[in-house]
Amino acid sequence: MMSDINIRIEGCAGRITLTRPKALNALSYDMATAIEAALAAWVNDDAVKLVIIDATGDKAFCAGGDIQQLYDTGRAGDFAYGQRFWRDEYRLNAIIAAYPKPYVALMQGFTMGGGVGISCHGSHRIVGENSQIAMPEVGIGLVPDVGGSLLLARAPGRLGEYLGITAARMGPGDSIYCGFADTYIPLEDWPKVIQTLETTGDLGVISAMAKAPPTGTTQGIQPHCDTHFGGDTLADILTSLRADSGDFASETLKKLGRNSPLSMACTVEMIHRLRGPGADIQRALTLEYRFTFRSMEHGDFLEGIRAAVIDKDRTPKWQHTLDTPPTLAATKMLMPLGKNCLTFDN
Repeated sequence: MMSDINIRIEGCAGRITLTRPKALNALSYDMATAIEAALAAWVNDDAVKLVIIDATGDKAFCAGGDIQQLYDTGRAGDFAYGQRFWRDEYRLNAIIAAYPKPYVALMQGFTMGGGVGISCHGSHRIVGENSQIAMPEVGIGLVPDVGGSLLLARAPGRLGEYLGITAARMGPGDSIYCGFADTYIPLEDWPKVIQTLETTGDLGVISAMAKAPPTGTTQGIQPHCDTHFGGDTLADILTSLRADSGDFASETLKKLGRNSPLSMACTVEMIHRLRGPGADIQRALTLEYRFTFRSMEHGDFLEGIRAAVIDKDRTPKWQHTLDTPPTLAATKMLMPLGKNCLTFDN
């Protein structure tokens, strides 16, 4: 386990480094519980002034959760493992979002899914020139989770719906514009930032080393997104896109054609529910858990993983089609779980 993650104290910083570069630092269950234990130990430790999380390798900070085990247990009819994994992972996401000490995340390369959950809820979120942040869950029959639904709901205009159901990637400029990151610092300066934080605990080094991020693409497409993604349901979005003969609409419809209709319908509904003033991380995670709790038995998750990861045929057989987007099934996936409801105590 310790070969997957390195947890220690350096100077005045609690340090978490993901060390599975060959697996793109995918987050396993053991890694998530180790991070939670470290944060619990450091919260009342006066020697730890701040937390820094980073990862080895240049390709990825963390490209998502480790889904092989989820698939294997789910295929065997054991849904309890996945339900426990998501419950404990979401609790960690909530702890990070509410952590009372500065939490500095350095996100190089791919930061997706579960990687977003352990970085983008931190107080100081740093990207570099190769950063690619995304919530690609609808492509495997899940929904944007790990609190990502809340970040999408808070993105400007209707970019949240667009990013959530197309699974589009955000470069460093887009990540900052859409609220998934705060600061752009060139990768070559990261060691100096880390060393200064470890030595002094002075967060001023982050703004001192910040540079203007490269221009992204989301600002340019936002008018299109605001036009087409403002409807109440996935069906409304599809109707709007199909009535437009422009390049944006045709390219977007092509992207939506790859993803689970059930997952996309639920994603739109979740983002709408989380856009109000009462939404917070716990509400988002509770809503996400309603879907993931049911995702193996009633959703497209196992088929999505089969097509993307196991057989790699890229031709998932989803339960629904975009000609008749699911509304009743989506409502059922997001119903309260009663006694199985997500809670935030151990």
